[in-house]
Amino acid sequence: MLNKENIKKIIPHREPFLFIDKVTEIEPLKRGVGYKEITGDEAFFKGHFPEEPIMPGVLILEAISQVGATILRMDEAYKDKLILFAGADEVKWRRKVVPGDTLRLECEVIKLRRNFGVGEGKAYVGDELACEGILKFIIADN
Repeated sequence: MLNKENIKKIIPHREPFLFIDKVTEIEPLKRGVGYKEITGDEAFFKGHFPEEPIMPGVLILEAISQVGATILRMDEAYKDKLILFAGADEVKWRRKVVPGDTLRLECEVIKLRRNFGVGEGKAYVGDELACEGILKFIIADN
């Protein structure tokens, strides 16, 4: 298991743009499962929306992508590479994510080339699917 401090040693993201608290299942280059506790103290809630705080859907996608970047950079061949979000297809948001929720973030690499890849991502709150999509990423020299 990786805690937030371990994650910071693997991916370059930092608060307020680090959206995973821990990664509990890791198969480098294949799949990973991470978690994010939604506390209500996150900076984006100040504007999205003050009267009814909802986590922006694109940040849920970003959180899934950060799990993907973590499982890639755990492999020796990718540890010094920059994993960049390149696009998303077939994205669907199924429920609101609000303070008090815990996101379970799943990412599975379904295609990996030298400088490009595709992953399938899902985010759950409990057993309820909150978001799913196909994530595309570029692998660049750092």
